[in-house]
Amino acid sequence: MGLSDIDPAILFGFVTMVAWGIWVVLGNAASESIDPRTAAAISYLVAGVLALGFVLTSDASLAVTPRGGLLAGAAGLFTGIGLISMYIGFSHGSTTVVSTFGAMYFVVAAIIGMTLLGEQLTITRVTGIVFATIGIMLVAR
Repeated sequence: MGLSDIDPAILFGFVTMVAWGIWVVLGNAASESIDPRTAAAISYLVAGVLALGFVLTSDASLAVTPRGGLLAGAAGLFTGIGLISMYIGFSHGSTTVVSTFGAMYFVVAAIIGMTLLGEQLTITRVTGIVFATIGIMLVAR
């Protein structure tokens, strides 16, 4: 099985997992070296420049609708809140606990998807959320 045979969702999900895992470790180290708020700002400044460069050098559309712009801005607001909270959390707790709780964002997204966006509520999804919650409780101990 070659790289072209891998489902793109799995491939990019895997890259995301690895990149964010490294980001958390480096972010924690940065928060121990400088003020966590400053570390958070530098982290997202670099990410913002990278994202802007990607958009400008790719075939991405630069057209922004009012709804899309508002939603993207709101997503950025919550991204920033989570980022700052994580970096400050690093200065008060262990990387393991802070990053594990932070990584549970998918549970929030899944609950919103199933309750507000009409995604199917299945026993498998509920079981996954329960197991994820048990996992975080075990890691946090």
